Amino acid sequence: MSSTTSSAARPRRRVSFASPLVTGEWLAENLHSVVVADVRWSLGAGPRLDDYLDGHIPGAVFVDLDRDLAGPPTAAGGRHPLPDPERFARRLETLGIGDGTAVVAYDDAGGSVASRLWWLLHALDEPVAVLDGGLASWPGPLSGAEPDIREAHRTVRPWPTARFVEADQIATPGDALVLDARSATRFRHGDPNLDPRPGHIPGARSAPWMDNLGATGHFLPRVDLRRRFAELGADPAQDVVAYCGSGVTACHDLLALELAGLHNTSLYAGSWSAWGADTDRPAAVS
Repeated sequence: MSSTTSSAARPRRRVSFASPLVTGEWLAENLHSVVVADVRWSLGAGPRLDDYLDGHIPGAVFVDLDRDLAGPPTAAGGRHPLPDPERFARRLETLGIGDGTAVVAYDDAGGSVASRLWWLLHALDEPVAVLDGGLASWPGPLSGAEPDIREAHRTVRPWPTARFVEADQIATPGDALVLDARSATRFRHGDPNLDPRPGHIPGARSAPWMDNLGATGHFLPRVDLRRRFAELGADPAQDVVAYCGSGVTACHDLLALELAGLHNTSLYAGSWSAWGADTDRPAAVS
């Protein structure tokens, strides 16, 4: 497929985001000032490169969740462990995402995959937002052309320990609120096709990521998200840890928490795929 000059290759003005979300209209007006990242992926199919090639937001680069936003799966690290910092930096460089590059990520699954890229960059204090409503909210035509990517320098930075926790930190009793972003059914019973065993981390509260969205597929208003997390026991001064099956959709809860004004948050990247695989760790079933 032939390349074409695009927003990934033109000089960009510096962009800062007032919110972790942008609208399709905002993106259309600022398309040439950001790198747009198509992060479409689904269970079973995996990274959806073919869908990207069939049509994407003009200038968007394709980000492979399994290759770019995660390390190789292991029993100890889970299905989507954090990528090695050096590899993460090199992969982003090839996508034109350098230090300080403003990024808008999207998918077609309510932001449940795009939020993983958002969280990794947000944790590094980089400018990043998610397209609210996903691909369906894009107001313009789609493109099948691959962008002409201008590689950018990216500094290798370790994952900040305040933003990522390990299993032992959750297992130690503390004041943190632990949220499970899987569906309520998986929280209670597990899914034999996805989960190593039934149940959830003892003490965790069920906070399905889908409940962060309204009927239109957009995130709920801030006041509604604030109420949702307050009902789950979240307090602005409290630490909140999110996990899910493999550390992807948990980032949707983290994005919603940020929108709600709750900022003391972290990700357990191994999630249930790592915790549940360790039979020495307890599981609660309810």
